[in-house]
Amino acid sequence: MRGRNTMANTETTLKEALASIEGATGAALVDYTSGMALGTLGGSKSFDLTVAAAGNTDVVRAKLRTMEHLGLKGDIEDILITLSDQYHLIRLLTGRGGNGLFLYLVLDAKRANLAMARHQLKKIEAELEV
Repeated sequence: MRGRNTMANTETTLKEALASIEGATGAALVDYTSGMALGTLGGSKSFDLTVAAAGNTDVVRAKLRTMEHLGLKGDIEDILITLSDQYHLIRLLTGRGGNGLFLYLVLDAKRANLAMARHQLKKIEAELEV
């Protein structure tokens, strides 16, 4: 039963992310230990969120490894990748049960307010039950 509730919550969370964040075109909840997307919403034929989610697990792992090698003790809040026409925002989940997971958000750079998107994503993370 817990699995079904988690999936329903994931779908609701992703819908909320796309609806409440101006310029959002895709969202995913990703397990960076396995590279699997636990849920996706949005994207397009030319932009496969599952492939992007798996690829971004490498980004997260590389940053965590680098921080370990440098002896940095802080936590990653988010990682921003800026393209000419998109923002890709990766927010590591820190709440209960969120260890090893991140929210991935794709934004249209022309329509998005990056500061508001980060604020909304933080709020969505706080409400997410995994």
